[in-house]
Amino acid sequence: MELPAVNLKAILLLHWLLTIWGCIVFPGGYAWSNFTILALGVWAVAQRDSIDAISMFLGGLVVTIFLDIIHISIFYPRASLSDTERFSAGMAIFSALLKPVSCFFVYQMYRERGGELLLHVGEASASGRLPDSPLAGPAFLGPSQEHSAYQTIDSPEVPANLESRAHVPQRY
Repeated sequence: MELPAVNLKAILLLHWLLTIWGCIVFPGGYAWSNFTILALGVWAVAQRDSIDAISMFLGGLVVTIFLDIIHISIFYPRASLSDTERFSAGMAIFSALLKPVSCFFVYQMYRERGGELLLHVGEASASGRLPDSPLAGPAFLGPSQEHSAYQTIDSPEVPANLESRAHVPQRY
């Protein structure tokens, strides 16, 4: 079964609209958390090849799922609600329910851009030892995994095919 192609711009537009409507009744923390993540989404749209941008947007969406639950549960108006407040709260709840689906599609985009899952659960080496935690290794806190179409010209690396020819004497 093939997944439907969902545009990142459509995800951003939908969550922007739901956040605008949710901000009618909920205080500033809800708006700050959601608009910050939407700004990361705009960055992911602007830099189509950036793994960092899409991964930060994906991580932010996951975090805002929990933040939305906290904001809605703490600041939900208990008194009689007007129609506007009921609509606003409903849109905020709908946004929170839609975010896991959005995370799934953004994760697919992350994989298309060349991102890899850093968790290695259940894999053991030939010695039977589990690999080190990815959080402690250089892959998590090290350089980014940018896959660009351009090569750096200041790299001292020699291409593998030239290096192997240099060591093999040529026979005529």
